Amino acid sequence: MLTLDKIYHASYVLKNVIRKTDLIHAPKINPESEIYLKTENLQITGSFKVRGAYYKISQLSDEEKAKGVIACSAGNHAQGVALAAAKNGIKSLICLPDGAPISKVEATKSYGADVCLVEGVYDDAYNKALQLKDEKGYTFIHPFDDENVIAGQGTIGLELLDQLPDIDAIIVPIGGGGLISGVAFAAKQLKPDIKIYGVQASGAPSMVVSMESGKIECLDDVSTIADGIKVKEPGVNTFDFCQKYVDEIVTVTDDEISSAILALIEQHKLIAEGAGAVSVAAAMFNKVPIKGKRTVCLVSGGNIDVTILSRVIKRGLLKSGRSDSINIELMDKPGQLRDVSRIIAELGGNVVAIHHERASEGSDINGCYLRIVLETRNFEHKMTIRKALADAGFKIVE
Repeated sequence: MLTLDKIYHASYVLKNVIRKTDLIHAPKINPESEIYLKTENLQITGSFKVRGAYYKISQLSDEEKAKGVIACSAGNHAQGVALAAAKNGIKSLICLPDGAPISKVEATKSYGADVCLVEGVYDDAYNKALQLKDEKGYTFIHPFDDENVIAGQGTIGLELLDQLPDIDAIIVPIGGGGLISGVAFAAKQLKPDIKIYGVQASGAPSMVVSMESGKIECLDDVSTIADGIKVKEPGVNTFDFCQKYVDEIVTVTDDEISSAILALIEQHKLIAEGAGAVSVAAAMFNKVPIKGKRTVCLVSGGNIDVTILSRVIKRGLLKSGRSDSINIELMDKPGQLRDVSRIIAELGGNVVAIHHERASEGSDINGCYLRIVLETRNFEHKMTIRKALADAGFKIVE
């Protein structure tokens, strides 16, 4: 049974293992609220997961340690288990979905674990891990549905109330629910009036659907750039904790997550993975009632693959009005491109790509199309350029 004493014990066990991550004031995330960022993306292994994994492994018997441990993970729990096992001098085998970012797979190996790639998503890796556990006698380290793991994650709640005693609300990412269970339990025990808000990706809303139906639901499929919270089914324990201690759970889109990642890079020089940025996205886009409240966004991890990061930045620029793609139907005659370029330049737009092609079948025989990709300051700037082009007689084709 989870108790506050167990979470304090976890904090004691972890004090020389993990980093007490900084709490950073972030005034631009939502000007109507007093926002702070709990930077677990700067934790060792790049994620909060090492807290629960290390505490769970530290509590195993000598017999269990001798047999080794097995885990399944989308990536971050894998690294936490690998590091915790190595520090305790025991063997670890990690089952990862084959779509996990290469950076997370390689990082897991670098901490000393053996890796087994499993076709499918997290839940498929989970089933494979259970199969190998039975075959080989390993101890299974669950990524979220285990009270010792939850106690380890709950140490973040203790840290937050120590760092900011008069906190009003905490926004927490949810995948399987281990992080929010620990944080909500610890925070509500010490400060019952605190608000705890959970956030899931709209493409993987397993806890949202489960809470709405009043029972644990398993989604048929999940799809989101936030691979760390791409979970089809919440845990038995975590579902119970969310029902008791979480005030509201909301969802954010991949575009909103991309915008949050971009905001963290530009405003705070912080790299967050999709799962880590959902809490910031919820604050940025007013998904939870935090106006006038002293609020912490828990940035749970920073292990984003660089190839995904480049795509996310591009998506974030589009979502925030910092990039635009304009298709213009022109008459094919000299001076057209010059006139379009002049209007954009005079209004401060920066052209980064241009494509010119003859008109297709069915359009004017002397027609052509011009597609321009440009950098803009914001949505207002985009619309000003588009209006100026239209006013000059150019036909913009959506």
